[in-house]
Amino acid sequence: MITIDDFKKIELKIAKIISAELVEGSEKLVKLAVDLGEEKPRQILAGIAKNYSCEYLVGKEIVVISNLEPRQMMGLESNGMLLAAKDNGEPIIIVPEKEVIPGSLVG
Repeated sequence: MITIDDFKKIELKIAKIISAELVEGSEKLVKLAVDLGEEKPRQILAGIAKNYSCEYLVGKEIVVISNLEPRQMMGLESNGMLLAAKDNGEPIIIVPEKEVIPGSLVG
């Protein structure tokens, strides 16, 4: 269990995917450049390549955890995490019902 104060520390924001490309040498990682309403796009790596094409992802709005510590994967830095549900082990990305301004807080 976590407390409400712990939960309040998590920044959930809407991000718009600007670009997506497969990570060389990985079967599941996609490198995303996302607009979070910041000065420049942020790079996020996600293990969704087996379920989503890069072409499909570009332009989608997603929910991300924006205040995680950066993490190195396959020699690349990931600066956030997209939210996805699991359905029979397959990731299903969480998307807003209608268009939302990038950087908007969720919660």
